[in-house]
Amino acid sequence: MLAAIVLTLNEEQKLPKCLTSLTWVDELLVFDSCSSDRTCDIAREHGARVIQLPFDNYAAQRNAALQAVQSDWVFFVDADERASPDLEREIRNVIRDSVPVGWWVPRHNYIFGKLTLNAGWYPDYQLRLLRIGYAQYEPERHVHELVKLRGSSGYLKHPLVHLNYTTVREFIERQHSYAHYDASILYRNDQIAHWHNFVMQPLRQFCWRFVSLHGWRDGWHGLMLSALMGYFQFKVYRELLELQRTNAIKGHI
Repeated sequence: MLAAIVLTLNEEQKLPKCLTSLTWVDELLVFDSCSSDRTCDIAREHGARVIQLPFDNYAAQRNAALQAVQSDWVFFVDADERASPDLEREIRNVIRDSVPVGWWVPRHNYIFGKLTLNAGWYPDYQLRLLRIGYAQYEPERHVHELVKLRGSSGYLKHPLVHLNYTTVREFIERQHSYAHYDASILYRNDQIAHWHNFVMQPLRQFCWRFVSLHGWRDGWHGLMLSALMGYFQFKVYRELLELQRTNAIKGHI
């Protein structure tokens, strides 16, 4: 038995096509963070069971969803992702007699409407196919969740389609939130923002994506993405510096 779980919050625009691509699973669960739009109604119209739980963090939400299904395997899919028939067949094959208890799924990321296969955006493996009872998300990782497996993992060949970042504005807004989170992790690990971090880290990020990960193959698209990711390394250390200053002031009060 295979369950697909889709975490949602106000996803009425993206959810219908996602659920349509998952009609082949045995159990379909939409685990909703108390949406205020038609997300839950759309889920039920597509035959999904709906559970609502106020959002705390992604790891907690995914762990709660794992406890809510009755199947042997779980396939996590985001509302902006689509599963192809080729991926369906591959998943059915591997869970039939699988030694690994988790499977990494590659993704085809469409950024600003363009399939992006360079600059670090492919294969973009995600550990999404999990055997119930053998997987749990690390509770301290609230974003960019990590799965702890009690067993081995394997890699699938066919990708999920990920309609990622439809506009530059959406990309920037999302990266701002990631930069704040990454800075908080650095701060908790006693990292200090030095002046050279504001130059060297953005430069390293840009060179890594544009040169080492062949972003140049995507022309201006790859150049823009590499530059944006370099800029957000600058933002990470700017946020880290602000955390240092804020907490230093509090320590003197």
